[in-house]
Amino acid sequence: MSKQVHPYIVFLPTNKKQKVLRAIFGSTVPIDILNFSIKQGISRKIYQKDLVESLNYSNKTLIEHLKSLTSLGILEESMEKRESAGRTVWVKYYVLSDLGRWFALLLAKEEALSRDEKVDIVRSVFRSYVRWVRELTEKLGVDKAVLEKIFKKEIG
Repeated sequence: MSKQVHPYIVFLPTNKKQKVLRAIFGSTVPIDILNFSIKQGISRKIYQKDLVESLNYSNKTLIEHLKSLTSLGILEESMEKRESAGRTVWVKYYVLSDLGRWFALLLAKEEALSRDEKVDIVRSVFRSYVRWVRELTEKLGVDKAVLEKIFKKEIG
């Protein structure tokens, strides 16, 4: 009996591979943050306040993991201006980077993603994979025509 499999591809920064894997899989907190992102939509902003309200972790624990995930390039941090009770306040938010999306995909059920999210992910993964294969091809001296022939046959 054959099982259906999905080719999970994760591109890891060469010099930080162990740190990234440890940061994601060394604790349940980062996994819960990624699952939170999947549930709300992987392209949406992640606000610390929403994480505190949704996850059963202290603010301090969440901040520690958000900083770690940001420094490793799994999350990208930004600020936005908001009006609250007649005052202007700056609110920090996070979004998944391309690397963060790939890790989220390891956890996501396909039906949990919208069609647009799937299309965006396929394009991003394909572009990164082609770039990586091109660089490796050049490094190893592989004839690009052979790869082009394979691609045309498979895409055919």
